[in-house]
Amino acid sequence: MIYRDFQDLKLSALGFGAMRLPVIDGDDSRVDEAATFRMVDTAMASGINYYDTAWGYHGENSETVMGKALARHPREDFYLATKFPGYDPGNWNKVAEIFERQLAKLGVEYFDFYLFHNVCEMNIDAYLDDARYGIYSYLMEQKKNGRIKHLGFSCHGSMDVLKRFLDAYGKDMEFCQLQLNYLDWTFQNGKEKVELLDKAGIPVWVMEPLRGGKLASLAAEDEAKLKALRPDEEIYEWAFRFLLSVPSIKVILSGMSNQEQLEKNIKTFEEEKPLSAEECKTLLGIADKMLSVGTVPCTACHYCVSHCPQELDIPHLLALYNEHVYTGGGFIAPMALSALPDDKKPSACLQCGSCETVCPQQIHIPEILADFAAKLG
Repeated sequence: MIYRDFQDLKLSALGFGAMRLPVIDGDDSRVDEAATFRMVDTAMASGINYYDTAWGYHGENSETVMGKALARHPREDFYLATKFPGYDPGNWNKVAEIFERQLAKLGVEYFDFYLFHNVCEMNIDAYLDDARYGIYSYLMEQKKNGRIKHLGFSCHGSMDVLKRFLDAYGKDMEFCQLQLNYLDWTFQNGKEKVELLDKAGIPVWVMEPLRGGKLASLAAEDEAKLKALRPDEEIYEWAFRFLLSVPSIKVILSGMSNQEQLEKNIKTFEEEKPLSAEECKTLLGIADKMLSVGTVPCTACHYCVSHCPQELDIPHLLALYNEHVYTGGGFIAPMALSALPDDKKPSACLQCGSCETVCPQQIHIPEILADFAAKLG
């Protein structure tokens, strides 16, 4: 197992993510405990020592099952991470209640790692409003009391959201968990986010390394390019190798749904095989090609914004449109748009065409915004 140094700890580079555990009859809320126990036993035997769960995973059952699975192993043999569910406004004033219930569900007296969950456009104001909700103060108190060993946050938000959170709490954050892979290196401004965290001295944890499975297989011509460079490397392994080549990344979480996926990932993380410059260039070239299908080529020049009578942040809306189209839906765009007033959403476009007349990329912006509004219902 590959390990990464974090302060005085050695963390397995492969982290066990508990968001996609095996389930019974396709029901996400019914976790297959026997299969999960076997996977955790295999992970522990292979040297995986980082286990990540959260309040909302598997209909709020992931923490309970993982608590049972890990209780069968010595507490000093693993590092446990969970999160405060600030993605739900109903939880913002319940930080103490939820924290205590999480300790009970997981059957532990402390968390090795604890996160502000999913810092994004819809909750950044609440997370920063410590006078009203006290989330930050409470978690810092638990760290002082030793019930949180290391405090960090996960982020699905924009660069602006990430900067705001770091400006407020960065001095107290020990790690940041990002959606990161060779697609999102450019698509979600992954490279810029990592660079920002590097400047703040905050190491990176990775979620969605395979982009929900999209990077486990590629178009035949793209797979041929990669096989020509590494004949013995499986396609999904390229995604992990790319991330292992980024120095500030410490833990790569994989939400494995069965024993086979776990064993394949363990094999990948048995030894370092960093990508060369040529290999990285080829991989990112494939990503660019994948992202060009169905998306719009906005360069965020902002010419359109100055001509919009509604003062819409068109580049931001187009970026969310691209995410929504490429992902085939998902939660990121609706989540970000929920933080906007109605007069700044795609549906507020007057279809006047003023923006389109100055767009260097000749994007049919009114048409795209109308399509976006329709896709969002």
